[in-house]
Amino acid sequence: MAITIDAAAKRLKTAGRVLVIGCSGSGKSTLARQLADRLGLTYVSMDREIFWLPGWQQRPRAEALVRLQAFVAQERWIMDGTSPGTLPLRLPRADLVLWLRPPRWMTVYGVISRWLRYRGRTRPEMAENCPERINREFLTYVWNFEKTESPEIEQNLAAYGRDVPVCVLKSRGENDRLLARLAEVH
Repeated sequence: MAITIDAAAKRLKTAGRVLVIGCSGSGKSTLARQLADRLGLTYVSMDREIFWLPGWQQRPRAEALVRLQAFVAQERWIMDGTSPGTLPLRLPRADLVLWLRPPRWMTVYGVISRWLRYRGRTRPEMAENCPERINREFLTYVWNFEKTESPEIEQNLAAYGRDVPVCVLKSRGENDRLLARLAEVH
């Protein structure tokens, strides 16, 4: 169920569980952290809490799923991460989905600028000792995200999130507009 930015701002006032999904570099973590602070929701970074162990070691899948189920079962959270394969677990518990879908050149810019900002260091939403990195494979994934990942996201929304409102945000400006509208809603 697609909703406008204004409607999403109103829903955020009462939402207990919010998914922020989209391509790497789209601004998911930034928006999710800002919303968590403003709304008093627990911020869950799927990269840090679910998928990665220190030193870029991938958490075993069974352990990751147990951790994800524990977070999803909580009453109040905002979860930053796309992972289409986990949407069947997360969508039924979500009150709202914010799907960041900027143009792909913007997401490529986002991952490159993030790499420049954190080069050699670990950004806050990653597990310890996971310094920011970038390579051709990752850039290709980002460039092709809409073609390769969005169809599965849409299928999951249709199957598991039919009644969950989805607000699509197509630029950093729209992300900022949502935050501004949230501040205006009483």
